[in-house]
Amino acid sequence: MNKKKSKQKSKSKITAQVTLKGRLEVTRSGMGYVIVENVEGDVLVRPGDFTTALNGDTVRVKVVKENLRTGKKEGKVTEVVTRKQTEFIGHLQLSTNYAFFIPDTDKPMPDLFIPLSDLNGAKNKDRVVARLVKWDKDDKKPVGAIVSVMLPEDENDAAMKELLAQAGFPLFFPEDVMEEAARLPDVLDSEELKKRKDCRDILTFTIDPVDAKDFDDAISIRKLSSGMYEIGVHIADVSYYVIPETELDEEAYKRATSVYLPDRVNPMLPERISNELCSLRPHEDKFTFSAIFQMTNKGEVKQYWLGKTAIHSDHRYSYEDVQEIIETKKGKHEEEILLLNDIAQRLRKTRFSKGAINFSSQEVRFKLDEKGKPISVVVKESKEAHQLIEEFMLLANRTVAENVAKIKINKKSLPFPYRVHDQPDKEKLAPFLVFAKKHGHTFDISSPQAIAHSFNSMLAEARGKPEQHVLEQLGIRTMAKAIYTTENIGHYGLAFEHYCHFTSPIRRYPDVLVHRVLQSIIEDKPINDKKMEEKCKHSSERERAAMECERAGNKYKQVEFLKDHLGEVFEGVVSGVSSFGFWVETVAHKCEGLVSIIGLSDYDEFRQVEGDYSLVGRRSGRIFRMGDKVWIRVVSANLEKRQLDYEWVMDAGGGGEDKSQKSKVKTEKKKGK
Repeated sequence: MNKKKSKQKSKSKITAQVTLKGRLEVTRSGMGYVIVENVEGDVLVRPGDFTTALNGDTVRVKVVKENLRTGKKEGKVTEVVTRKQTEFIGHLQLSTNYAFFIPDTDKPMPDLFIPLSDLNGAKNKDRVVARLVKWDKDDKKPVGAIVSVMLPEDENDAAMKELLAQAGFPLFFPEDVMEEAARLPDVLDSEELKKRKDCRDILTFTIDPVDAKDFDDAISIRKLSSGMYEIGVHIADVSYYVIPETELDEEAYKRATSVYLPDRVNPMLPERISNELCSLRPHEDKFTFSAIFQMTNKGEVKQYWLGKTAIHSDHRYSYEDVQEIIETKKGKHEEEILLLNDIAQRLRKTRFSKGAINFSSQEVRFKLDEKGKPISVVVKESKEAHQLIEEFMLLANRTVAENVAKIKINKKSLPFPYRVHDQPDKEKLAPFLVFAKKHGHTFDISSPQAIAHSFNSMLAEARGKPEQHVLEQLGIRTMAKAIYTTENIGHYGLAFEHYCHFTSPIRRYPDVLVHRVLQSIIEDKPINDKKMEEKCKHSSERERAAMECERAGNKYKQVEFLKDHLGEVFEGVVSGVSSFGFWVETVAHKCEGLVSIIGLSDYDEFRQVEGDYSLVGRRSGRIFRMGDKVWIRVVSANLEKRQLDYEWVMDAGGGGEDKSQKSKVKTEKKKGK
């Protein structure tokens, strides 16, 4: 007996009480796993060892046991470093002397005790939003407060709020943040004005979506006596209002980004700042941070200036307004708009010639009724008006990054939030190259630049062809994700050696950091922020969460839209293939759903061919390949799971390649029939 025990001990040694920091993920069964960066294997945490941690929280975990043979680790949470989520949606359970909030979640978490003084008008069984206010280690129950009551008819509102809360984005600003924002002055300070370059008498305008309220960038233009043009890119000076270590700054950092859902914006900053003080509204004086370029009419930058300014926007354009001027060559300030567009197109052409990759982008927008229900879906493509703004913003971002990259402290680079994009991973690229070759596109993979050139050649050749969308989609999937980091490896997709985000500080926290570092350099007091990399990681993580939230919001609206079209037939494109079926995206509204392999079993037995991104029928030879046009019928729309199920329709326009029919035709030709 003793021998057996000692043998087991040698296999599973108890490690020293190492404490690690990571993210807690709780399964439906109640078990937890702490995922630690750069450490192989997660740390298992049993339900009784969470202390006050909840799913998604960043925690410190003490490893109490490790199996050296398998590498499996067990631990106990010792501290919650940051909470992912502090607001939850659920139901109120109210008694005479106490109240509890029961969260709507499939992840185990305790109910919140709600003091009767914090009910905020909520009644028993109401669906509510509650905020976790206090949960000390010694407390048996976490304490919460009701933030708002959700009305039964506001199903759309509840769904969007739930997406935001689950992604860890607060639904409301704390009172101290709102008070701080309210105290900010409406009138521009006259002493501050004297310190800035005054650009208020130069023609300046904004170009934004028609429904935008936060205008964080403007463009100015004037002709110089030299014959060159002075073009200014003016960005809302958020850093003037949002000071480090204030409540406003801490809340903005926590959120790190605005989230754009189909029916709302969940802003990074209170509307007092985003839609009023910092929004570059027409006919108002505003403080800005600017990149001002002296350029030829061919887009050659001869010199630039970076610094704080004051501007006065003369006009507010929508993208549609500017597109009409570009197409008709008529409209308000058409001469300046057409010149800017010509320069932007030249900048764009130069960028692609240097190796930037020209993926086209499509945006889905929903027309909603007063309750937020989608009544139509609009697919918008990037046009020259969008590209005009894009190119000047890229120029400003690149110029700021190049400027900062030159600065050294003790021969070391200044900590700075670069926006970087890594080169393609050859392993990820390999299956795509095989697929592209089947469509007649060969790739030169001798260097990253050659790969970029091959991508652009392929995209140009595929434009307008049936395979265009799928090649773009698969091509994007092979790419690395852009992130924020102090380690400047360049931006592969844009072909820039130096790049950062400077142009959207109302909606992105890294831009605020960029403004602060740049101003410190201008003042000759460079900030050496030792926590910059940590801030970059946090911003990248919040950006990913926002993108996933936005995708989920769009998917919810698409499912909701097609719920009213059950049984109807639509044309679609095969957008993905797996062993259990294939996904189809409708052509008209970009709504993706699954055609299950079970539903295809009446026609044939299908198997997946991974390298070909296809399903092939064993008997008929019928092929469903990514990029194929097919017809589908909408059979179910599950709002809770945000899932659409389709059924393949054979007789509504064909779909899928039938090899058996093709080979039959060839045989008959040979026989002279």
